[in-house]
Amino acid sequence: MTAQFEYSTLAHPQDIQQLGAIFDQCFVNTLGTEEVYINQVGIENFRIIRHAEQLVGGLATLDMGQWWGGERVPMTGIAVVGIAPEYRGSGAAIALMQQTLKELYARGIPLSALYPAVQGLYRKVGYEQGGSWCNWEVPTKSIQVRGQPLPLQPIASINHQVFHALYQQQARLTHGYLDRHPAIWERLIQPDDKETFYAYFIGTKEKPEGYILFSQHSTEDGAILRVKDWVILTTAAAQTFWSFLASHRSQIEQVRWRSSAIDSLTLLLPEQTAKLKHTMRWLLRVVDVVKALEMRGYPSGIETELHLDIQDNLLDANNGKFILSVANGRGEVTKGGKGELQLDVRELAPLYTSLFSPYHLQIAGKLHGTETAISAATQIFAGSSPWVADFF
Repeated sequence: MTAQFEYSTLAHPQDIQQLGAIFDQCFVNTLGTEEVYINQVGIENFRIIRHAEQLVGGLATLDMGQWWGGERVPMTGIAVVGIAPEYRGSGAAIALMQQTLKELYARGIPLSALYPAVQGLYRKVGYEQGGSWCNWEVPTKSIQVRGQPLPLQPIASINHQVFHALYQQQARLTHGYLDRHPAIWERLIQPDDKETFYAYFIGTKEKPEGYILFSQHSTEDGAILRVKDWVILTTAAAQTFWSFLASHRSQIEQVRWRSSAIDSLTLLLPEQTAKLKHTMRWLLRVVDVVKALEMRGYPSGIETELHLDIQDNLLDANNGKFILSVANGRGEVTKGGKGELQLDVRELAPLYTSLFSPYHLQIAGKLHGTETAISAATQIFAGSSPWVADFF
């Protein structure tokens, strides 16, 4: 931290108006009402940076969790990183991120994730691509899934508690899914002034096998049904999901939903008519190497060890050689070892999440390792394509 900037974990109420004005200029009203957003996240979760006692920027921290290998790992999401235009290029953003990460390490947080406007800034402090956020689209008339094995029950009182238990069942089994922050739930279930949305349990109220939350929109290209959130826990629920959406074909031209870059739901469709409408990658930062590796789940059928040599230019405790021993789906980390797999903490992120295989990371020049190390890492970090349903 240079002397010209002062980092603070305490945003005073009088700072909020200034911070809201900066966010308004940075994000061009994409947050909705900045004051409402700040209140949803909570003033105590904002971090600010000053120059000569002048507030020049800030960000939000969202403490939640992320599911890796069937285990929940604490993760802090970073959102709305905003710097006043007159201070851009001054080093304020780098200083803000560096101090936030040092704070997270001190608090014992293993992981951090964010959506980048540009990657360069965040790569400088150790973030790298971790997984996908994808929007799919399919013409409603092409779904052609008939038969509805389960009933659909309208949900009259919509609050996130009615969805939470079902969501957690799916999240635990989905590589990269969030254990959502309350502010994410709040924004998900609160419609704006121009939106009406509908919610249904898939199955009976006593034993639902999923849910669907959606809204309908009229556009220049025709009417669109936008699935805001969904959970599907059984084959019958998947069949019912598509059959229900197909039943809207007389009025709705397109259905849009969020899913993995490799979406198994589309296997139920008769033809390859579902297309990726938009995709982007979110970034992950391994904040505490030991905790992140020990808290993650691993394939249960392997017993091996990986000798790592990690470089972290920001957080000294992450530097050095580590042995990751994996057995019975769990990992244990000890200091030392042969250092057979050499990588920067930044490149540990896509390895940790299974976004890229060790072989492909090596080809891209992102890590270096012996044949033994590459083979062990391939077994240890095998997993499905990581994705997140939520933008934050």
